Amino acid sequence: FLYMIITSVKSNADLNNPLVMWIPRSIHLGNYSMAASIMGYFGNLKNTVFVTALSTLGQLISCSMAGYSLARYSGKSQKIAFFFVILAMLVPPQTIIVPQYLLYANMGWLNSYLPLIIPSFFGFGLKGALFIYIFRQFFLSQPRELEEAARVDGCGFIRTFLYIIFPVARSIYIVVLVLALVWHWSDFFEPSMYINKSDMAMLSMRLQAISDTLQLFSADVLESTYGVTDTNTINNAVLMAGTFIVVLPVLIVYSLLQKQFIQGIERSGLTGE
Repeated sequence: FLYMIITSVKSNADLNNPLVMWIPRSIHLGNYSMAASIMGYFGNLKNTVFVTALSTLGQLISCSMAGYSLARYSGKSQKIAFFFVILAMLVPPQTIIVPQYLLYANMGWLNSYLPLIIPSFFGFGLKGALFIYIFRQFFLSQPRELEEAARVDGCGFIRTFLYIIFPVARSIYIVVLVLALVWHWSDFFEPSMYINKSDMAMLSMRLQAISDTLQLFSADVLESTYGVTDTNTINNAVLMAGTFIVVLPVLIVYSLLQKQFIQGIERSGLTGE
């Protein structure tokens, strides 16, 4: 992380100087504006925020309810369902990407955000099985007396979940929120499979544009578009600057939720205690 920040402010001369490792001789902030320009940062930032927010919301709703049902209802069907949850955790997404791609192509969902958002509202999506498992383990550790009292008062499944379980489970919601946000924000594989339009790309997909710029454009185009007079200027420093502005929003969110995130990990039993 320190290497990324320090390299992002190095000049081309510092990058080529073997004596400059951790302390650059000059601060070159132009790397950030160049990286943002090449990536189309602010336009793709909106796309990433939109997809990440909806996908995270969908998994918080669906995975929590699925985990709660697996924790509270017993029987053969529950064991079979939990077996498939564990199986979904073990199967890499790359092994099922071809049938998924064909399915979404037949549904006309390619070059849209639907393949990234809709599965999240059904307990699937990126790391959905893991989130179901996390919620299940948390709900198993909670006493049943409050729910039984609520059912005596006439509360059904939905009211019990909303008014009794949800307030108790806020800490584990923060844990899943942070994990889902980070994974959806940085996911490259699935968006690159379903989205081919540059104006719909997410930030994780645009980092490659920095290294491809020199190969795709001539020196005249680079100078007129990005103000680059020396083709060696687009280098590792610009790439590190692009990487930093991509992860910066996630770092801000984590810094705000860090205390609640650590408390949620401790209370959920995920540490093995």
